[in-house]
Amino acid sequence: MEYILIIITAVFINNIVLAQFLGICPFLGVSNKVTTAVGMTGAVAFVMVLATMVTYIIYIYVLVPLGIGFMQTITYILVIASLVQMVEIILKKVSQSLYQALGIFLPLITTNCAVLGVAILVIKKDYNLIEGVVFGASNAIGFGLALVILAGIREQLELADLPKAMKGVPISLITAGILALAFMGFTGIVK
Repeated sequence: MEYILIIITAVFINNIVLAQFLGICPFLGVSNKVTTAVGMTGAVAFVMVLATMVTYIIYIYVLVPLGIGFMQTITYILVIASLVQMVEIILKKVSQSLYQALGIFLPLITTNCAVLGVAILVIKKDYNLIEGVVFGASNAIGFGLALVILAGIREQLELADLPKAMKGVPISLITAGILALAFMGFTGIVK
């Protein structure tokens, strides 16, 4: 039951993008097309889950025993950067079209504060490894859900007759705000 609560809370109630405002750069930058958003979701999910596992193990078995827990953030950044490089190499070999579609946004996963935020939150919430992985995967799903929904709405908005001043970033920010308000409606589900 605890895992279900972690999942529901991470995906809907405390959505990493819409409630905690982490990962806004790729959220707004890659949400032009649904296909690109789905690809970015997969890449972020892979990195987020793997980074959560690796950073948890490093924190518990290296940083804490050595008494250097204060090095947590810099260590996590190095681990995440390494994992993103690995994902970039794999995508380049496996899916050249997705690699081209993501373009500059793939290296942005390195600086995606959602990945770093989830890794830090796992320790802050005192989760064990399994709970941490569930939390990381759930946040990746929540990130992907928000990203794909915004991408779908933005594709439809391209067809809409909007005033020139509202096209592009302004309507995207307004849409993201309304989407965050919609997700706020899930707040009373779990206590």
